Amino acid sequence: MNPPSSHVRRHPRPPAVMRSEASADPLRLLYRRTYVLRVLGMGLGALPVAAVLRERHANGLAWAWMVMICFLWPHLAFLAARRSSAPAATERRNLVLDSFFAGTCAPLMHFNLLPSVVLIAVVAADKITTGIRGLWLRSLGWTAAGIVLGGLLTGFATAPVSDMTVVMASLPILVIHTLLVSVISYDLVRRLQLQNLRLKELAHTDPLTGLHTRRHWEQSVAAMLAAMPAEAAATLLLIDLDDFKVVNDTHGHPVGDDVLRGIGTIVREQAAGTGLAGRLGGDEIVLVLPIDAARASAVAERVRADVESLRFTQAPALRCTVSIGVAPRPRTSTSPRHWIEAADRALYRAKDSGRNRIGDDAPDRPMV
Repeated sequence: MNPPSSHVRRHPRPPAVMRSEASADPLRLLYRRTYVLRVLGMGLGALPVAAVLRERHANGLAWAWMVMICFLWPHLAFLAARRSSAPAATERRNLVLDSFFAGTCAPLMHFNLLPSVVLIAVVAADKITTGIRGLWLRSLGWTAAGIVLGGLLTGFATAPVSDMTVVMASLPILVIHTLLVSVISYDLVRRLQLQNLRLKELAHTDPLTGLHTRRHWEQSVAAMLAAMPAEAAATLLLIDLDDFKVVNDTHGHPVGDDVLRGIGTIVREQAAGTGLAGRLGGDEIVLVLPIDAARASAVAERVRADVESLRFTQAPALRCTVSIGVAPRPRTSTSPRHWIEAADRALYRAKDSGRNRIGDDAPDRPMV
């Protein structure tokens, strides 16, 4: 028996720690993802703000506020979130403050129309790309608060006309930020698509054997039977490992899993893209081939021989065999259940005849 310390080394983290990590806020690292966007967005936003401030000969306080918002705030927000004990909550507050600061820029520029609209729209778009539900809507109130506060300090002075210099200064943030957000959105969509494909594959594939799960196999076979012409041939092979319980009891379940993996590999090779192979459960594996029973029996013999030749590193003396039931496509039903029942009868004929054999659903035929 292994000493307790070896067991601990194989499981260095207690389950409680693993559960706490799994239940942690998935947005806890959001501040890292938004940092680059904030630095870029605020930096590009400084161009139209500076163009307007220069045009209206703004005082030093207006320039200082612009420098604080556009160049200092992104780094202060990052440091605040990184040092916080609740970085996700801190970053949510930072995102709201982004909207507030963008709101103050509009009266700072005397509501110069193009840069004011661009800055507020860009900041709202950033909220949407975070994926936090309702954040952009809540941020609108803070944007309005920034506009009101800035307006009180500037007397709500207005000069909405944008000259060519201001227009040109507004283009970088409008174009670059839009393209960057589009790239990020595309990346998120692609990752979501790949994740959905993986989830679909997991739902349809037995993780041990790599074959279809029973439910997916039955659905696929039912669809195949419904679409096949009446004269088309198809045959089902029901494969059952002989004395699988003895294998598990004698060599252990890990070796039993290795046996099922090996059989799964053999069956997948025989399916060869044209067959439908699945694991019904336990040690029962099923394979449907679009060929007649005679040719399917030859495939069954190859499967039987290949299983018999399997060797296992963890159990060198182990020799495995399978019994296989062969049943042609039922002519009066499109239900996989009736087809499996016919193959099951053929399988029990093979079992009753000594195992490691191939049986069919015709009692007058000899076992192979």
